[in-house]
Amino acid sequence: MKTKAVRLYGEMDLRLEEFELPEIKDDEILAKVVSDSICMSSYKSSHQGAAHKRVPDDVAENPTIIGHEFAGEIVEVGAKWASRFKSGDKFSIQPALNYPGGPVGVLSAPGYSYKYIGGDATYVVIPAEVMEMGCLLPFKGEGFYPASLSEPLSCVIGAMHACYHTTPGSYVHSMEIKDDGKMALLAGVGPMGLAMINYVLHREDRRPSLFVVTDIDQARLDRAASLYTKEFAASRGIELHYVNTKVEDPVSLLKGISGGEGYDEVVVMAPVPAVIEQADEILAFDGCLNFFSGPGKPDFKAPLNFYNVHYASTHVVGTSGGNTDDMKEALDLMGKGMDPAGLVTHVGGLNAVIDTTLNLPSIPGGKKLIYTHIEMPLTAIADFGKVGKPVYDELDRICKAHQGLWSVEAENYLLSHASDL
Repeated sequence: MKTKAVRLYGEMDLRLEEFELPEIKDDEILAKVVSDSICMSSYKSSHQGAAHKRVPDDVAENPTIIGHEFAGEIVEVGAKWASRFKSGDKFSIQPALNYPGGPVGVLSAPGYSYKYIGGDATYVVIPAEVMEMGCLLPFKGEGFYPASLSEPLSCVIGAMHACYHTTPGSYVHSMEIKDDGKMALLAGVGPMGLAMINYVLHREDRRPSLFVVTDIDQARLDRAASLYTKEFAASRGIELHYVNTKVEDPVSLLKGISGGEGYDEVVVMAPVPAVIEQADEILAFDGCLNFFSGPGKPDFKAPLNFYNVHYASTHVVGTSGGNTDDMKEALDLMGKGMDPAGLVTHVGGLNAVIDTTLNLPSIPGGKKLIYTHIEMPLTAIADFGKVGKPVYDELDRICKAHQGLWSVEAENYLLSHASDL
């Protein structure tokens, strides 16, 4: 079967190509990709090429398919997996395989490391290790885009689970955020910040009593506040604040909101030294600084108060992606009604992937959602009504009926009217 895919050949070298997929083996699965959301990690790999830890050294001769936040339908199942999967099943994939026998060792991942599987493709061959590692995950919910967004959601879930605290006089680490504690999310209204807000507000097992979300962009703060309201947070027992820290003394402002005590967890969503320093200064005793957003440069550094590390039990943790259990938790929450649509601000077709990926940081808004079987320029949801074509006008009407957000209704309409774009 032929596939059309965006392949990585090296630094800044992405190509949209059509080529033949090999026949699947007994331990492989042929699948149709429907949607993929573009991640900053794809931007990094497209700019670093073979220097990226997940990209093979020989990528110039054996290009890999990019995209790792994808969902679709199974087309054909090899004999080995026939008892577990069937044609027509909807799926998502946990890309962080940590598979020792993969193309680049333990860091192998679909979307970085493989010739025949990645999210920015029409059809892919799912290799045996994905199933062997339990990383081909069924999706029982409606639509496809929620399953694509389960991977970024799993990253914030993993970050919450990785926080830890200690008890004075004991060396036992208690993993997780403090239940009924105080949490701050700094630079927290970008795409992944919105995912974290959504998750924190919807958790069933534990949640903070005070949750402060900051940024220096008031428009983005206002949008976040309209999507994830203080009223809904209060119904979950959470006092939620959206705070613009573009003030003379943001540390005093944030400490004041906490009652002067500081925060049990401070999550940093931007690799900016000043934000990390701010996070350090507002930690409570036994506070955990969670450095979420990975820097692009290996020599990235920021100041840290090591006096407090010694005397105030300051902890620092960082995570890179979620694991399979985190992704299962994400899919379960979405199956119970948690909609990740607030992350999505742009929609496009496979033809939009290259420019979007290479220029991702300069494109404002949240997640860029790609439908791989259509041709459509990357278009902001807010601009659908300005295009002047009937399909976009109807998409505009549907999205406005859903508080300006993407939805399963909008997805179904787009997929069924793609030929009219």
